[in-house]
Amino acid sequence: MENYKKTNSLKWETGKVKGFKGKGLIDHSNGGLKLVKVNPFATYPSHIHPDKTEYVYVLDGNPKMTIGDDIFTGEKGDFFIFPKSTTHSIDNPFDKECTLLVGAIKE
Repeated sequence: MENYKKTNSLKWETGKVKGFKGKGLIDHSNGGLKLVKVNPFATYPSHIHPDKTEYVYVLDGNPKMTIGDDIFTGEKGDFFIFPKSTTHSIDNPFDKECTLLVGAIKE
């Protein structure tokens, strides 16, 4: 494991969903952390993880987070937790890109 990453030198990797790209910061068998950019009007569809809790810290932008039946519009500095086995999604309904730290912990 590297103890230092020069994030500006890491390449943006296209994500599984159109409009999402990331830079891997931590990748372990029990979880990880990515820097994620979300294009304007991009949506990561509703899904669940039966074995991990995800979390998101908003660095920039105003993403819409759906967690179960609750909908939140985030802003810089907000922190969201997607508990395991809970339906969740990320949506950027605005014309400005969002930047997020997205991580997960496997249970």
